[in-house]
Parts: sequence; C-alpha cells; structure tokens
Amino acid sequence: MEVFLSFMLIKHIHITCAVLSYTLFFLRGIWSFNGSPIMRQRWIRVVPHVVDTLLLVSALTLAFTIRQYPFVDAWLTAKVFGLLLYIGLGFVALKYGKSKTIRISAWLAAQAVFGYIVLVAVNHNPLPFIH
Repeated sequence: MEVFLSFMLIKHIHITCAVLSYTLFFLRGIWSFNGSPIMRQRWIRVVPHVVDTLLLVSALTLAFTIRQYPFVDAWLTAKVFGLLLYIGLGFVALKYGKSKTIRISAWLAAQAVFGYIVLVAVNHNPLPFIH
C-alpha cells in the first residue's frame, strides 16, 4: 500500500509539472510573439527551469519505480525522443527562430509533439494512433 501511495504521489507530481511546463511554454510563446515586457521578468526565466527539473526528476523516479526504462521499453524511448524534439522546437520558438513565422511554426509544432508525448504516456505505446 505504501509503495502504491508513493507511486501515485510521484505520478501526480509528474503530471502537475507536465501541465505547468506546457502552460508556461504556451504563455511564453504568446508573450514572446507579442513583445510583452513580462518576458524580461526574472521569474519567467527561473520558474520554467525549476518546473522542468522537477518534471525530469519525477520522470526518472517513475521509470525506476515501474522498472521500465528508455532504450529498453519502446514507449519510454519514444517519450525521450519526443521530449528532445519538443525541447529543440522550444528553443527555435522562444529564442533562435530567425523570423516570427519560423518561431510561431516551431511553437505550434512543439505543441503537437507535446500532444504526442502525452498520448504515448497514457497509452504506453510509441504509436498511439495505431491500435
């Protein structure tokens, strides 16, 4: 029972951090595209890193708890590659995109990748669209 409660707590932390991470990414995209001064505030540069660190730590803890690992279990491998793509697109969207069109396109693509990661997580299937 205690192990189950620990698992559920870590899972809830992971899901909460995923929602917060996505929400912050979504908002930072809108603020960035509109030139909002909020993007220059210190908290907007710090909080996403804290949330993403908690997200990663909770993900690793969950993987060890359920004894399923990236590069061993296909669905977790898909999540890792999806995460790397999401991060790369996020960099283009929020920092390195040379034009507003490229940045918005990367931002939209990152959201689609995030949706894929969620579907993989829920279905434990690297091809969640195929049953």
